[in-house]
Amino acid sequence: MSEHNEIDHVSGRSTTGHEWDGIKELNTPLPRWWVLTFYATIVWAIGYWVVYPAWPLVSGYTSGLFQYSTRASVATDLADLEKLRGQKMAVLGSASLADIEKEPALLALARARGKTVFADNCAPCHGSGGAGAKGYPNLNDDDWLWGGSLDQIMQTIQFGARSGHAKTHEGQMLAFGRDGVLKKDEIVTVANYVRSLSGLSTAPKFDAAAGKKIFTENCTSCHGDNGKGNQELGAPNLADRIWLYGSDEETLVETITNGRAGVMPAWVGRLDPLTVKALAVYVHSLGGGR
Repeated sequence: MSEHNEIDHVSGRSTTGHEWDGIKELNTPLPRWWVLTFYATIVWAIGYWVVYPAWPLVSGYTSGLFQYSTRASVATDLADLEKLRGQKMAVLGSASLADIEKEPALLALARARGKTVFADNCAPCHGSGGAGAKGYPNLNDDDWLWGGSLDQIMQTIQFGARSGHAKTHEGQMLAFGRDGVLKKDEIVTVANYVRSLSGLSTAPKFDAAAGKKIFTENCTSCHGDNGKGNQELGAPNLADRIWLYGSDEETLVETITNGRAGVMPAWVGRLDPLTVKALAVYVHSLGGGR
């Protein structure tokens, strides 16, 4: 390698004087406009740091000379929106659930608000259209754990299920296998009996009489003699082929062995009363409301 300042005779351009294995490094400065633009971005960045929130601190951040906050901007926009809705929302808030469903204008308003709230808060579990998923109820059918009337839906939304709220729905399925109440062969037998209640196929040599006996002794207190369920206890209907966790034998054995106790949060306190009311009307209108 050699270092010297010279003019490359082939290209006629100035070099830096660096040469490696016959390869010369040309001296090609950046265009002045590019350098000036680069310096301008540095000045702009410093200015941005000064006027806008930028630097994290121990317990907060620099607020900047403009005192700008996206959170405050959103809050202002929402407040302006509420002012525009104003009187209509006041009427919606004072109307009963039954009156809202009778009045087309109020129903449309409640459904519009409820749909937005549902997408933000309920769709992650129940799906964007309320079709549910494994372990999360389908809100479009007429199969309800805690009741599908407007008042019942509103109560469920307000206080949840096993949420810890004083007014929550309480009800928990026993873990018959884990707690040693039933043996493995008894669990398999009663699982097949439960399948038979919905007219589903059962295992070869299934003893229906033994399955019915186990079911009667352990399950009818919640699910009823015919397996139709009990909404006061949140016990599902086992005879309608609508299954929350699945109807195959393996899943039923797992359910009976370990029990089920899904939790739905209480939305009272998280959502204002008017929003909860609109959400109840929207869920009731999805197709499964009674």
